[in-house]
Amino acid sequence: MSVKGKKVGFLGAGNMGEAMIRGLLKAGTVPAEDIFATDVRLDRLQQLGKLYGIHTLSNNSLLVKRVDVVILAVKPQIIHSVLKEVAPAVTPRKLVISVAAGVPTVALRADLPRGVRLIRVMPNTPALVLEGVTAVAKADGLQKGDLETAEEIFGAVGKVVVLEEEALDAVTGLSGSGPAYVALMIEALADGGVKVGLDRLTAMTLAAQTVLGSAKLLIETGAHPGQLKDMVTSPGGTAIAGIAALEEGGVRRTLISAVERATLRSRELGRGARDSKQDTRRGKKRD
Repeated sequence: MSVKGKKVGFLGAGNMGEAMIRGLLKAGTVPAEDIFATDVRLDRLQQLGKLYGIHTLSNNSLLVKRVDVVILAVKPQIIHSVLKEVAPAVTPRKLVISVAAGVPTVALRADLPRGVRLIRVMPNTPALVLEGVTAVAKADGLQKGDLETAEEIFGAVGKVVVLEEEALDAVTGLSGSGPAYVALMIEALADGGVKVGLDRLTAMTLAAQTVLGSAKLLIETGAHPGQLKDMVTSPGGTAIAGIAALEEGGVRRTLISAVERATLRSRELGRGARDSKQDTRRGKKRD
């Protein structure tokens, strides 16, 4: 099943929603007349309507009724109230895709009708420049082609991997939180450049472009990171001196620990969301 010919609606038109809209239009995957969006900020909707020529609505339920694919792009803190609002309009004919970080499908399904076709995904912020990576979680109750539809949509803003939902916490710890780690490294590299005499703007340009170029080189050549390291590391040279300093500082161990700790935190947040929904259901039963 392809998303072409289908109407796609975004509940929430923040940075991620706009990135996906821009990606779909740039790739020619979905035309502007088949894209709908809602947001609590009316000025934001007016801006997007003028910029991209899409349909903008102020009513969430009306959007759900008009589209074939519903993308939940609201903040995790308000997603349950939004789901309760639109639940009467969600039918088995709709494919629902959630980008809400840390909210498991079991918690989402608690607010939706039985039999809903629901996919949970985890994109990351480089999607804003169409260089993101999105993990799409396999799920029960989907129709043939639903996963491919999700892959096609998120492929418009970067690369896509398909995993079991249990792996999404690890995805959050690595690629979801990863842009923060990389930003910190770029800032530190630029600080190093300033320390040895470069002006701030030049140091930041050199650091950011070096990270971008190195990542692109790895992806396009398929080389192992060790091969790239060896390409620039000559006996007794500058690179090996710098690598020795990184190893002394435990950079590998620190990055591994960062991914692990972020993954554990994602699991904690996910359990909290599930426990909260269970407490709510138990309270309703007592009433």
